[in-house]
Amino acid sequence: MSIDDFEDLDTDQAFTKKSLYGRANEMTYGGALSFLRRKYTKDLKGVDIAVSGIPYDAATSFRPGARFGPKAIREASVQLAELLAFPDGIDPFKTLAVSDYGDCELDYGFHGNVVSQIEAHATTILNAGVEMLTFGGDHFVTYPLLRAHAAKHGPIALVHFDAHTDSWPDEDGRLDHGTMFSRAIKENLIDTEHSIQIGIRTHNSNTKGTTILDAPWVHENGVKKVIKKIIDVVKDRPAYLTFDIDGLDPAYAPGTGTPVAGGLTSAQALGIIRGLGDLNFIGADVVEVAPAYDHAEITAILAATIAHDYLVLRAQQKNKIKI
Repeated sequence: MSIDDFEDLDTDQAFTKKSLYGRANEMTYGGALSFLRRKYTKDLKGVDIAVSGIPYDAATSFRPGARFGPKAIREASVQLAELLAFPDGIDPFKTLAVSDYGDCELDYGFHGNVVSQIEAHATTILNAGVEMLTFGGDHFVTYPLLRAHAAKHGPIALVHFDAHTDSWPDEDGRLDHGTMFSRAIKENLIDTEHSIQIGIRTHNSNTKGTTILDAPWVHENGVKKVIKKIIDVVKDRPAYLTFDIDGLDPAYAPGTGTPVAGGLTSAQALGIIRGLGDLNFIGADVVEVAPAYDHAEITAILAATIAHDYLVLRAQQKNKIKI
């Protein structure tokens, strides 16, 4: 018996699905848990965007647990997989070929190899001409991802949602989930002039030249002005979206390692993401989901929705649909 015998079944689509396109209903409470029920495969031929996870959280400064984030986000995506996208009723998988590449293999006994392993994982995907949508893991994992992306595209305009700037000093070789953007800027991975950080609400006197829209600014000015400011700053530069889930207020995303009060609402975050269709995105990640601190999966559901809406945006861009 081969996979061809299961071609018409609407169950365990992560393994039985043959095409990278299309979708079919599957019971939300069962089945193999790929992201949005996309096909699990290491074959990158014909893939537009590959989803992958990086289950690593040894660089966190407070509560651990984000290594379980990729698994939680996949599980939280089951309802999104069966419905057309809100608000426009779009099926992104009619024209966007998305696969689930699985997780980056990391040996917990050799932390010194983590940067090179993640970078090699990303380089394999990018060299195949495939875009990445990555799930952390703590935010440190964005550093090796940026190394791989910058090797292909040059310095990158960062569109960064977070409670923290993550640009604290990296003196004496310090590299964790709060210093990795300082390191990335030193290595010329980030185009600071065209980078922007949204939702910040912790003090850091050195902005490293990036534009900051702190959380009070977002609350006072609203979603439309935030979208306009992001587009004005980033312009047409190759842009990478990195979304730390603690950019959201803990009321909306309690399942994270370093929660900070006063953050964005889920409606604000999704409204902003949906409005960024004028940007030249080359990749994205969603990080810092730590399900041990979550309640009723609300953080994981929000993370899955952010990732889902990014895919919808990319599908709209591919189809040249006005957003």
